[in-house]
Amino acid sequence: MPCKPRKARILLKDKKAKVIRRDPFTIQLLYGSSGYTQPVNLGVDAGSKTIGVSATTEKEVLFEAEVEPRNDIVNLLATRRQYRRSRRYRKTRYRPARFGNRTKPKGWLAPSVENKIKTHLKIIALVHKLVPISKIIIEVAQFDIQKIKNPDIQGTEYQKGEQLGFWNVREYVLWRDKYQCQGRKGCKNKILEVHHIESRKTGGDAPNNLVTLCTRCHKNCHSGKLKLNHKRGRSYKDAAFMGIMRWTVYNRLKDMYPNIRLIYGYITKHMRIKAALNKCHRVDARCASGNPLSKPLENYYYFKQVRGQNRQLHKANPKKGVRRANKTTKYIHGFQLFDKILYNRQECFIFGRRTSGYFDLRTLDGAKISASASYKKLLLLVKATTLLCERRQAFPPTNKLVGFHA
Repeated sequence: MPCKPRKARILLKDKKAKVIRRDPFTIQLLYGSSGYTQPVNLGVDAGSKTIGVSATTEKEVLFEAEVEPRNDIVNLLATRRQYRRSRRYRKTRYRPARFGNRTKPKGWLAPSVENKIKTHLKIIALVHKLVPISKIIIEVAQFDIQKIKNPDIQGTEYQKGEQLGFWNVREYVLWRDKYQCQGRKGCKNKILEVHHIESRKTGGDAPNNLVTLCTRCHKNCHSGKLKLNHKRGRSYKDAAFMGIMRWTVYNRLKDMYPNIRLIYGYITKHMRIKAALNKCHRVDARCASGNPLSKPLENYYYFKQVRGQNRQLHKANPKKGVRRANKTTKYIHGFQLFDKILYNRQECFIFGRRTSGYFDLRTLDGAKISASASYKKLLLLVKATTLLCERRQAFPPTNKLVGFHA
């Protein structure tokens, strides 16, 4: 069980414990103890952009953290797909596309979704190593995208959907725009095409990201001669992820840990308002744990998931017809990418490096500490991992009650 910093210093000084990890700071006893542990609940606020976790007892909070999973996988895969397609059209031997003769295994999920699910499992496994968890309560949410788009939809209109009766998305977009070019008023060109408002890489092929243009306006739009006033509609990627992730995380956790159950967002919201707490992911996780009134900590941990390996062998834009290598040596003067270091008495991470020995230093929220710091002024604290950790100051709880009485 967690102990006070003073007791930890005494145990380490008397050589009755050893340090297991620095962030979060963890020690392990070197002698036998009674084995008594308090019942600890782990609340998990599942999410697409931020995950909240809180390990609590009835009296106090033992550990709280917010986790930022990776959101760059879609762009990286789209870039790789672009390179792969361009290779087929260069003056090389003919290599036919292979995506038509491949089958996906049962239970396959998109890499972006699979990685976020694994991030949930990874942070829960980390908390289990730090604190003796007796029960896991995970908050999930179910989003009705039809109702989000149109709150008044009902009956057969709800069952059919907006694209019923159309062969594909392109046919629906042309019908929606009344088979008229949306680029210029009075355009009478009858050859119509579908244009992506945001690039396909980031916006996808959703109907709210597509608009009808004639061939001339489409060409002028890509060359910069025509500017569209259309804005991309609301994206529902996060809502779709939560719908996919909801049962997948629960079923995988059920195979790993014995005592786990679900809780819904409206319950944690009611508990949070009744306890007069601020809205954030770790507070929602604390409410999900069933102990919203536990004494909070002064600090919490912020984790950020990063890629473990850059597999791109060459840079995208060749110079004078020569494709330059994209990878550099792993260590430069003993430091590597995402190492946690101490620079001018401030803890930060290496986000960029040069072979000359100068590094780009930043915090996890993107704040730049130094754009060119010499390796001679750096002190290594923690070696790089795929889950970066930073301790932050927690805000004080709110005492004002909103709509409820204690």
